[in-house]
Amino acid sequence: MMKALRLTTILIGLSGLFLSCQHTPKTGSVFTETGPSGSDNLQQVTQELVPPPDLPRHEQVAKGDPVVVKVRLVVEEKKMEIAPGVTIWALTFNGTVPGPIIVVHQNDYVQLTLVNPASSTQVHNIDFHAATGAMGGGDLSMVAPGQEATFRFKATKPGVFIYHCAPGGIMVPLHVVSGMNGAIMVLPREGLTDENGQPVTYNKAWFLAEQDYYIPKDPNGNFKTYETPAEGFADLAESMKSLTPTHLVFNGQANSLTGSKALTAKVGDKVLFITSQANRDTRIHLVGGHADLVWTGGSFNDRPVTNYESWPVAAGSAVAALYQFRQPGKYLYLNHNLIEAFSLGAVVEIEVEGKWNDNLMKSISKPGTMPSH
Repeated sequence: MMKALRLTTILIGLSGLFLSCQHTPKTGSVFTETGPSGSDNLQQVTQELVPPPDLPRHEQVAKGDPVVVKVRLVVEEKKMEIAPGVTIWALTFNGTVPGPIIVVHQNDYVQLTLVNPASSTQVHNIDFHAATGAMGGGDLSMVAPGQEATFRFKATKPGVFIYHCAPGGIMVPLHVVSGMNGAIMVLPREGLTDENGQPVTYNKAWFLAEQDYYIPKDPNGNFKTYETPAEGFADLAESMKSLTPTHLVFNGQANSLTGSKALTAKVGDKVLFITSQANRDTRIHLVGGHADLVWTGGSFNDRPVTNYESWPVAAGSAVAALYQFRQPGKYLYLNHNLIEAFSLGAVVEIEVEGKWNDNLMKSISKPGTMPSH
C-alpha cells in the first residue's frame, strides 16, 4: 500500500514537472536579448493602418526573418461629437479615438513617423509602452506644428501594449483624456499558444479601447464647448481632477459599436478581443460568454489563464482575450462596473449568427401568467 502511494506521488510529481516544462517560455529568460543585433540591413515593409476596431492585414505566424515595419501616424486635432449634443476637441492619431492598432512580431522593428501638421495648435509626441528607452520614444518624437519625426525601436516583448501622447507635465493626461492613445500588438513569431502550449489561431480580432472623458460643464450643468483645444484646457484640468468621467465609451463615442454598428461574428468563430485603457482601471465581461483564454497583463510570453468570467485591464495597459462563440444571438461586451457601463456608455454589442445548441441552453417554458393553485 505504501509503495503504491509513493509511486502515485512520484508520478504526480513527474506529471507536474512535465507540464511546467511544456509551459516554459520558448524565448528563455526575459533578460536574454533575442533576434537581430541591428536593423539597418533588414527588409522594410509598410503597414497600412486602419480605423479601429479593425486590425491591419497581418500574419498570425511570422514568415521569415524579422523585418522593419514602417508605420505613419498623423496628428489630427478636430471637433468630435462623443454623444448627442456633446462635442470635444479630440486630439487624435490618424483621426480616430483610439488611434489605430499596429501589429508586428517579436524582434521586428517598428519605424514610426509621427507627423504634426502645420494646422495643429499643440506640440505632440508618442510614448510606446512596447519600446525600450527614451521615454518610450517620447523624447525622440516631440514635434511642433509643421514638423515630423521618425524613430525606430525593436519590439522585444510579445504582448499587447498601449501608446499615447506624452508631451510632459499636466499636458500628458490632458492629451490622453482628449483621445490621444492607441495600441500595438507584438505577436510571438510562432503565433499564439493556448493553456497547454499548443498553437491557437483566431478568425477575427477587434481592438476595443475604453475612453474616459471629463467634459467641463457651465454653472447650469450644460456641457461647454470651445473654439480651440487650448481654450478648454484650464476647465478640463479642473474637471478631470474629480476622477469621475462624464462619459466612458468604447472607441471614442457613445454607441459607437451598438445597434446597426454592432460587431458581427458566427458560431464557431474564435475572436481575439484586445482591450486597452490608457488612464484608469477597468474590468471587462462578455455577457452570454466568457474568456476562454486571457493573457493577463497583456503578455503573450506567459501561459494564458482559462475560463474567466471577467478580467481586469489595469490603467495604462492593454489585455488580450480569446473566445469561441458557441451560440447565436446578441452578446454585450462591457465594463462590469455596471453603473459605468449603462450610465456612462461603456458597452459594445456583438451579433452572432448560427444554429442554436439546445445542449448548452434550452427554454423549458416561455414567460407567461403564473398558474393558479
